[in-house]
Amino acid sequence: MPNDLAIDIIIPAFNEENAVDKVLAEIPADLIREVIVCNNGSTDQTAEVARKGGATVLDEPQKGYGHACLKGIQYLRNKPADQQPDVVIFLDADYSDYPEEARLLMQPIIEQDMDMVIGSRALGDLERGSMTPQQIFGNWLATNLIKLFYQYEFTDLGPFRAIKWQKLLELDMQDTTYGWTVEMQVKAAKLKYKCTEIPVNYRKRIGKSKVSGTVKGTILAGHKILWTIFKLL
Repeated sequence: MPNDLAIDIIIPAFNEENAVDKVLAEIPADLIREVIVCNNGSTDQTAEVARKGGATVLDEPQKGYGHACLKGIQYLRNKPADQQPDVVIFLDADYSDYPEEARLLMQPIIEQDMDMVIGSRALGDLERGSMTPQQIFGNWLATNLIKLFYQYEFTDLGPFRAIKWQKLLELDMQDTTYGWTVEMQVKAAKLKYKCTEIPVNYRKRIGKSKVSGTVKGTILAGHKILWTIFKLL
C-alpha cells in the first residue's frame, strides 16, 4: 500500500476544552489530511477550542462514544467517492494518548498492508495511575474472550487505532456507547481482517474520565463490553 494515503482522524469529544487543543497541536500535520472533532453534547467550549485548533467540528448532541464516532463516519461517507479517505484513525480528545504516535499506527498499514492496527497500552509505557485496575482487568478479560472465541490475539481495547476506510465500512459499526472498540475488534476477527498491535504510550488524562472516573460508568462499560462480545458470537 502506498504511503501517499489520504488519512483522516476522528476524535470524539465530550467536555474536553482543556485537552483538545493539546491533542490537535500534536497531530502530525504532514501525515493527516483532515482532523474531525465530533462534539458529543459538550456543555463547555470544546467545539470553539477545536475550531481554533484547525479541526472540522461536527455536533452530535446524542450522548455516547459510538454516536460521536458514527457521526464522523457519516460525514466522511457523505463526501464524493474520490474525496473519501484511505485510512481513518480514531483518537480520544483527553490527551491520554500521544497523537504523534499516529505515525507508528500507520507503519503496519503502509509497510505490511494491515487492515487494522490497535495501539496497545498494555504493550507500551503506561503511566502510573493512567488506567484503573478495573480497566486493566476488563481489557485482559475481554481480549482473552476474543482469543477464546475468535482465535484473534489482542492485548487491549485501546481507542487509539487505525483502520482502512473500506474495511471500516464493511464492519457496519452499530454500537453507540461503551461497546464501540470491542465491536470493531470482534467484527474484524470474524471477518478475518489482517490485524496487528503496536505499543503506544499512555498518560493520565486531563480532567476526569466519564467512564472509569465513576463506579456507575465502570460497571456499565464492563457490562456493555462483555455483552457485545457474546452478542456477536
